[in-house]
Amino acid sequence: MSARVFVGVHGSLGSLQALRRAVTEARERQAVLVAVLAWTPPGGEAAYRRAPCPPLHMVQREHAEQRLTDAFGAALGGVPTDLPVETRVVFGPPGPVLVSLADRPDDLLVVGSGRIGVLRRAFGLQPPVVRHCSLRAACPVLVVPPSALVRDLRRRPLQRGKASV
Repeated sequence: MSARVFVGVHGSLGSLQALRRAVTEARERQAVLVAVLAWTPPGGEAAYRRAPCPPLHMVQREHAEQRLTDAFGAALGGVPTDLPVETRVVFGPPGPVLVSLADRPDDLLVVGSGRIGVLRRAFGLQPPVVRHCSLRAACPVLVVPPSALVRDLRRRPLQRGKASV
């Protein structure tokens, strides 16, 4: 069996940072990179179960596949050609999906630190996906902090109506 590095991707700046780090880890470990985009329909799984619409489900899945492709383009300029890469688009909540896929002790699961709101920061709480993966994964979990640029942008108050040069 070959080593595997899983990374949760959804297109946010944090997940793009995690994708870049996962590529580095996969290269260093000579592992297969498995990029995973977990998705749920608007309104959640419960709403979909009450009123399933297969054509809409298919459109939403195609949109999720495109988001994963776009994430590789935004983070790396495309899918790396120097290492084996698998992409998976999976219906379900991200935490449970990632933990179920990265199920071997020698896997590595890479996740972005996520956006931490004021209340979570005040109480020292992790974002839900990070917390779920950290508590339930059968393998090591690498939580990638946001880039310096993202941290700086989060510290600056939003100034409406003023253009900065």
